[in-house]
Amino acid sequence: MSFSSDVKKELCAVQCFDREMLKAELYGILLFGKVFREDQIIFTTESAYAAKRVTFLLENLYMPIIEKQNALRVRSGDSHLYKIRVVDALDCARIFADFGHTSSQVTLRVNRANVPGEEFSAAFVRGVFLSCGSVSDPMKSYHAEFYVPYKNLSTDLSKILTEVTECDFAPKTVRRSGNYIVYFKGSEQICDLLAYIGAPVQAMEIMGTKAVKQVRNNVNRRINSEVANIGKVVSASVKQVEAIKIIKRTVGLEALPDDLKEIAVLRLENPDMSLRALGENVHPPISRSGANHRMQRLLEYSNITEEENG
Repeated sequence: MSFSSDVKKELCAVQCFDREMLKAELYGILLFGKVFREDQIIFTTESAYAAKRVTFLLENLYMPIIEKQNALRVRSGDSHLYKIRVVDALDCARIFADFGHTSSQVTLRVNRANVPGEEFSAAFVRGVFLSCGSVSDPMKSYHAEFYVPYKNLSTDLSKILTEVTECDFAPKTVRRSGNYIVYFKGSEQICDLLAYIGAPVQAMEIMGTKAVKQVRNNVNRRINSEVANIGKVVSASVKQVEAIKIIKRTVGLEALPDDLKEIAVLRLENPDMSLRALGENVHPPISRSGANHRMQRLLEYSNITEEENG
């Protein structure tokens, strides 16, 4: 099951006993559904939970004759498409009119009488999400959207969202394939949206996933940094060992001053040892910068001896 499916499952489990709230939710579902007209009402969804939810709301609020269809989607593998249709045209007209719409309307708009206050907005937007909403898997990206067929409806939805005082929603809209996409980017906005419409568990899932991703990114950065440092240490060590071998082959280590001879022998015996560790193992111990200074002197000494013994 996808993350969107989990969100819709949680939304469909929201309990509400206020008739007007339930009507606001049903209004969001039907208005943004496949077909909402005076003579025809059809709702289609891939979510079995959303199909059951709209059936429950219709039966409890209007008791119409409903036809339910369940078909296998050919393009989407084994996913199912659930179709809920109000059979009787008289029932369609009754529901359409009860929500304040008439056949004379040129285009569908949100009738704000069905969303009379901010307390009804959450129920309404929950219905809209069940009808045309989706949210991406937080492991992949942070994106939530409403797929709206009409420009005016997308404008009305955006306005309702921006009017919510308890959340600082800032939805954006883009046109795609003749439809209008009202969308959110960013984990915080999406978490606020899901919690607002009744899916706090999935909102927490996004927050938890974000924390895991941040820890993973921090670990990866640290590992990459350590690998890079190890590479630098190995490269420097190889260069130092080669220089010491040149000195040993040409003039011998005995020709070196005691401090350089000591660290040269220590480097040959411990090619993987860090400069800090090398400094700690000479007598008396010296700092990392002190050890590095002696190594630089050895490199210069090897260059001189190599040139002299060309």
